[in-house]
Amino acid sequence: MSKTEIDVVTAEFFEAFDNRGGKAADVARIRRLVLPGGVIVNAGPEFTVYTVDEFIEPRQRLLTDGRLVEFSEWETSERTEIAGDIASRFSEYRKSGTLDGEPFEGGGAKTLQFVRTSEGWRIAALAWCDQP
Repeated sequence: MSKTEIDVVTAEFFEAFDNRGGKAADVARIRRLVLPGGVIVNAGPEFTVYTVDEFIEPRQRLLTDGRLVEFSEWETSERTEIAGDIASRFSEYRKSGTLDGEPFEGGGAKTLQFVRTSEGWRIAALAWCDQP
């Protein structure tokens, strides 16, 4: 059951950014998926460490102000290891959308660290690196 629950949390994380077909992205759901003290890191090209709110705010704006439309990202492969109440997942992903009127596609890798809480599995830390 744990792997299935982690799969669901991961899918919800990726779906939080989806604004295809005029749908509103639900980036605020990340507050439910990531522990309040969770750490989110962009490993490159510009190394940045975010709190949950620091991560959400600019993405919410970008996905709702009309600059980034028809956007989605999805997991293309994953490896998940579970040891009791902790888990680690390494994902490769793709993304596409239209930014400032220009279509784009890309991808990269994410690593997610999970802990099982009384409310279920939550993300304790996440790091990603986009590939050029």
